[in-house]
Amino acid sequence: MKKTLSVACIIIASCAMLFAMGAEETPAELTGVAVLARDGEKLTHDQLVLKMSEETGVFKVYGNTSRITTAVEAFGKLYDIKVESSNLKDSDIYEKLEIEIAGKIIGADMVMIQDGAQLKSQMVSTGNLVNFVPLSVKKYVDSDDQNPLVQQYINKLFIWNNKGDAVKNFTNVWQFTEPEMKGNVIFKSPELEQVNMNFLIMCTSDKWAGKLAQAYKNLYGKEIELGSYKNAGYKWVAEFLGNCTFIKSDTTIAEEISQETASGKAGLFVLSKLRSSSVLSDNLTVGEYRAVETGTAIEPFAGFMYPMYAMITSNASRPYTAMLFIEYLMTAEGFMPWGKSIGAYSGNGNIPAKEGDLPLSTWKSCLVMEDPDFILSNYENVSSFVIKNL
Repeated sequence: MKKTLSVACIIIASCAMLFAMGAEETPAELTGVAVLARDGEKLTHDQLVLKMSEETGVFKVYGNTSRITTAVEAFGKLYDIKVESSNLKDSDIYEKLEIEIAGKIIGADMVMIQDGAQLKSQMVSTGNLVNFVPLSVKKYVDSDDQNPLVQQYINKLFIWNNKGDAVKNFTNVWQFTEPEMKGNVIFKSPELEQVNMNFLIMCTSDKWAGKLAQAYKNLYGKEIELGSYKNAGYKWVAEFLGNCTFIKSDTTIAEEISQETASGKAGLFVLSKLRSSSVLSDNLTVGEYRAVETGTAIEPFAGFMYPMYAMITSNASRPYTAMLFIEYLMTAEGFMPWGKSIGAYSGNGNIPAKEGDLPLSTWKSCLVMEDPDFILSNYENVSSFVIKNL
């Protein structure tokens, strides 16, 4: 795994240098599928259906979410076409795409993928993936979420066990760094999940470091002493990781801290895991839900949020089918495999969060959001710092 991360560091660091020198994030001249996608953004739904009907072969999709299979199969039945989907890790998707596109091998027509920094460096800047925003939903998608197109947002939140005598009233993220929390904070290692690494990198930005310094003062009534740390973000990341017990799965984290015997334990994991029947959700307190109920927020953030992107491959054999599928994913029907549960938020502003959940606007205001450009520029240094502190 460390070998894989070191390769990723080299790739991302080199691409960061290109961005710093002002390199274009997309090819200067559009060709092939990119031209079709650009022109396709002017087509109505019926026109896309007509174009799709002229294509042949199996429509193939790669995604890093298990629910992609449900969405693809429903789409295939709706339009009576053969479909195939593969649920893969992000790293595997990127590797397969590079091999297929470089070798002109027929593979995926469309992908759902996360990690905006790696997406920009390996796929957007190279032209391997092509952006497409359906005409029918464009006006409902925030302009900042259109390129690359955000199909949905996913959040990872501070959630803790509320049973027994050891329950702590968490109101500040510095509480997760206190001595009594040693080994009682459960987190998936950033070596295993890139979005977790991205979150920690974002915490070292000037914006969040400043907020963390203020949160420290608000909690302890004194200015933070940084010592050898560059800023409060670095200090929080190091001390947070120092208290963490690392588990390989967010589902397992949710299951473990929801047990009656897990008093005093807290986790930072995907909110949607609470839907699992193996998770005793009544035993868990979701920090931001509690904050809304009581008016006491977790300073300065309640977790983090990251986008899931939908894009067309530059070697797609069914590009118009890919465009139609992306349109489908941006509708209430297409989003249903995710939208039926809490913890998933459509990029289409007309599709509300599941009843009982909070709206996307609330989450964006209280969570650390990915900034791909910052992550690209700082990945090498901060990721090395993170790994040293695991």
